[in-house]
Amino acid sequence: MKPNIHPDYEQVAFHDTSIDKYFIVGSTIKSDRTVEIEGVTYPYVPIDVSSESHPFYTGKQKITASDGRVAQFNRRFKNLASK
Repeated sequence: MKPNIHPDYEQVAFHDTSIDKYFIVGSTIKSDRTVEIEGVTYPYVPIDVSSESHPFYTGKQKITASDGRVAQFNRRFKNLASK
């Protein structure tokens, strides 16, 4: 590998602000802010949504029943077929 071309990989604290939960994950993201968690200082990155708060992953996603393309076509042109 070439020296001095790879970003620094370090443990980063991602904060899901919607549910106030912290995730410590290895990342190359840069941040000027820091946070102390359990006596260890980490770079701090706030996020809006994570796997802990996203409706798809929490099972709270509402699934709407939508007709397929054929059903939409038949509904749109049903009056033309009777002529």
